[in-house]
Amino acid sequence: QVPLVESGGGSVQAGGSLRLSCSYPEYATLCNCMAWFRQSPGKRREGVAAIDSDGSTTYADSVKGRFTISKDNANNTLYLQMNSLKSEDSAMYYCAVAFDVWPCPPHRVAYAIWGQGTQVTVSS
Repeated sequence: QVPLVESGGGSVQAGGSLRLSCSYPEYATLCNCMAWFRQSPGKRREGVAAIDSDGSTTYADSVKGRFTISKDNANNTLYLQMNSLKSEDSAMYYCAVAFDVWPCPPHRVAYAIWGQGTQVTVSS
């Protein structure tokens, strides 16, 4: 198996933008759900955005209008475009894959495959 690998994290000032990428294995191309989660110290891991096999997307209320999830199956890559970043967006961001659920839930237990995360730090 090829693991999920996130990239694109880093430090950015409030109001700035970052694009996160997640490389996924070929067998995950037609999975039911791909998603981004985030977790900061002392807080639960929360679902940020999800996309299903048909391209339908869902977002947490806190990021609607600012973040966009997309995928490119030809290149086996999942993306999270993050604009207008705020200090409260600082967290470790993880990509994940689920096969047997629909609609795509914001719950970590539903996802079978995970990356090891990429850190995003937003400063003012």
